[in-house]
This record gives sequence, C-alpha cells and structure tokens, in this order.
Amino acid sequence: MHVLILGAAGMIGRKLTERLLKEQRIGSREISSLTLHDVVMPALPENASFPVSASASDFSMPGEVEKLVAAKPDMIFHLAAIVSGEAEADLDKGYRINLDGTRFLLDAIKRVGGGYKPRVIFTSSIAVFGAPFPDAIGDEFFETPLTSYGTQKAMGELMLADYARRGILEGVGIRLPTICVRPGKPNKAASGFFSNIIREPLNGVEAVLPVSEEVRHWHASPRSAIGFLMHAATIDIAKLSNRVNLSMPGLSVTVGEQIAGLERVAGKNVIKRIRREPDQAIMRIVSGWPRNFDTSRAKSLGFTTAEKTFDDIVKLHIEDELQGNYVA
Repeated sequence: MHVLILGAAGMIGRKLTERLLKEQRIGSREISSLTLHDVVMPALPENASFPVSASASDFSMPGEVEKLVAAKPDMIFHLAAIVSGEAEADLDKGYRINLDGTRFLLDAIKRVGGGYKPRVIFTSSIAVFGAPFPDAIGDEFFETPLTSYGTQKAMGELMLADYARRGILEGVGIRLPTICVRPGKPNKAASGFFSNIIREPLNGVEAVLPVSEEVRHWHASPRSAIGFLMHAATIDIAKLSNRVNLSMPGLSVTVGEQIAGLERVAGKNVIKRIRREPDQAIMRIVSGWPRNFDTSRAKSLGFTTAEKTFDDIVKLHIEDELQGNYVA
C-alpha cells in the first residue's frame, strides 16, 4: 500500500510518520511506500523498511497536488492547513490553503479516473461549530462557524462528503479536539496558549495566559490524535454511510483545571511560571469556540482516547516529549 501524507512536516505529520514506520502496516495491509509532502521539506527517516520519499511545494498552487496523486497513493492523510490564528489574520491565505488546496486535491483524484479510489483522511476541526452551544455538541448539531478557519474546514468537510457520495474516493473526516500538549515552539494558532501554559513551565520557561481560567475547552493528546488517524484509515467505510465527518472524543476542562492538573503532576513551582496577561483579540476568538461534545457516535465506531483526565495529558507529554524529565 502506498501512503501519502500532506502536511508531513507538522507535529501531527511527524508523529504519524513515526507510527507508520514503526508498525509498517495499516491494519492488515503492509505499507509498500510512503510519500511525505509539505510546504517545507519533511525530514527523511533513516533505516526505513520501505521506500520513503519527500518533497516540498505549496500544494494549493495549480498543478502541484496532481504530481503527488499521479502515483495513485492508496491512502492519503490530508493534514495540511493554515492554523486558526493565521487564517483569521490573513483571509486570502487561509482560503487558498484550507479551501483551494483541499479542492485541488479532491479534483486531482477525480481526474485520475480508471477506477482509482483512494481513502482520504481529512483532519477537520471542532471550529466548524459556533455559538450558541448546547451543553454537549453532538454530530447532529449544525455547523455555524464563527471564524474563517472554521468556515474553511466546514467547506472541506462538505466537499469530502460529496466526493465520497459520488464514489470518487473513500472519505473520513475527523474533527480533532485542540491537541494538547503540542511539543515544540509556539505556533500561530489562537489555541496555542492551551499548550504553552503546560509545555513552557515544564521547560523552566515563563508562559503567558491570555484568557480567564474559567475558559472551558475540548482537548486530546497528540498520542490520541495519531490513534484517531490510524483508526480512520482502517474503519469499515460502510458504517459511516453518507455521514463521513465526525467529532473525535476528548476531555472538556477549564484552563483552571489544566493548571490544577499541571500542579498535581509537577508541583507548585512549575505553575508559578504562568503569567496572566489578558489579550482581547484571543479572548474574542475563544469565546466562540465549543466547550464540550457528545462523541458517542465516534466511540461506537471504535475511536478512543489515550487519556481519562488532564493529569494524563500532562503525564503523556512528559513521557513522550521530555523523556520523563522536567524543570521542577
């Protein structure tokens, strides 16, 4: 099986690549080759047991994604996107990458023809939902996004479902919770502070909290995100019917509960490195984000998380990214 990862240089893309290289298969199907693509060159792994190639280009430019689809990959993980804060700040760039890039990918698949029908795993977002919200958002709740990023992801979901309905591809859209704790440096996502207030203090660095501790949000660990992608790649597509997009399980916690979990795991000195500095622009964006979900449909289809509490999320970050060590 030939696998293509779009957005392979990002955090989720790198971790997915590591998982595929380790397991060498997706379900019962062995991986014969892997193609990595991003706007920056993804790192090529050493000593891979199957051929791995990498390329860099802007896949939203006409003709670029056709080069990747020409090899007829059997499984396509579409992770490429401009994140929430950047998509809100640069309207044209957000629509070009998040909407046009997705449309070009699906159209490239359609043009191959000849019975070519890959599975496309699309990473959507809980940002497709906008306030006012019920106590817990189910998959039947209507999509009324309040950000450009959420709008672009909702459009991607609709296109994926339509192309799947027409038999052009097998589509699975997974709405990821905010992934926490994200390793590495802060990015331009408006949600970045959720990770920053955990990651930076554990590294002995001060972090800025731009919102109230009463803000509630929906989270899952990077380990869970990779599990969602792997399961989406093997799920019986017939069980989805025409409802190919679904919200992933996660944890609903307040910022205050995040900080309390960090304190329980790492101690009082660590949380002293969190500095409160309200940011009205971020507060305005966050106020329209979902807080809690009913993911019974996803769970019934076999999607599960790696954590039960936010303490677990902190512990997983320490284990997976810090080799068990942090600055107390």
